[in-house]
Amino acid sequence: MLQIEAVYLQGRRRVDACLYDGGGVLSRDMKHVLDWLIGKWNWPGAAAFCGCVLLLLAPIVWAVGDESIFWIFLQLPIYMIHQLEEHAGDRFRTFINTTLGGGVEVLSRPATFVINSVGVWGLDLISLYLAVFVGPGWGLMAMYLPLVNAVGHIGQAIAMRCYNPGLITAVFTFLPLAGWGLFVVSRASNATWLMQAGGLGVALMVHIAIVVHVKRQLSRSR
Repeated sequence: MLQIEAVYLQGRRRVDACLYDGGGVLSRDMKHVLDWLIGKWNWPGAAAFCGCVLLLLAPIVWAVGDESIFWIFLQLPIYMIHQLEEHAGDRFRTFINTTLGGGVEVLSRPATFVINSVGVWGLDLISLYLAVFVGPGWGLMAMYLPLVNAVGHIGQAIAMRCYNPGLITAVFTFLPLAGWGLFVVSRASNATWLMQAGGLGVALMVHIAIVVHVKRQLSRSR
């Protein structure tokens, strides 16, 4: 009996050691991934690459799904490509910290990544799931998100009379593709005012949250 217990305890210690080592490896791997994405700022290029892959899948979505699902799906890859123009070389963050922050870091690298991953990719995925499993009208925030973003880019360009990172793709992809997508999905789904208000409201809240964050960081630096 004692021998059996000793073998069991020895085996348990080996299993625990393996789990601990595995967790350590996973933790180190995750740190390497995050450092590659955020520390070395490779995520804009990675996002654009994924966006191009998703664009190659778009004809399949068109063929097997309905038109509304196609236009909602399309918003994610075009936004990922927009993020390359906006954030490659850390241009947007540098632009904001220079113009609005006056040289103070009001927008950090981790915050920028979270905003663009959770606030864009996450919301677009939620929109797609809502459109497929609830109804296309509930996926309208996928169109409103780039449209609100485009208005912000254009408004900033007019106010400052200069180019801002992301302006070109906002004008030439967001306005026509998200605008037409909004029209198509709204018509096909007979979207109610609640669906429209919900989609626009979520898009506005994302951008308002960014402004609030920047202003809060600016006030803390003073």
